[in-house]
Amino acid sequence: MRHLLRMAAHSGRTNMHARNLAIVWAPNLLRSRDIEASGFNGTAAFMEVRVQSIVVEFILTHVEQLFGDAPLPGRDTAGTSW
Repeated sequence: MRHLLRMAAHSGRTNMHARNLAIVWAPNLLRSRDIEASGFNGTAAFMEVRVQSIVVEFILTHVEQLFGDAPLPGRDTAGTSW
């Protein structure tokens, strides 16, 4: 998420602000087995992806509040794997 936030910081040049990044990345970050298993198409699939993108956009706009400055789990303070 922090990487996507850094990408959003360059939205003036790339036009990839939090909303556009969320639209692109949400289906991969919040993969829905319901869509895959039932073969959703049309409106149902669109609505599912829309909900996913809203959630990812919320996370992107609240990265610091949600994750803070703590190191990611499984990493020491130098950033190497345990």
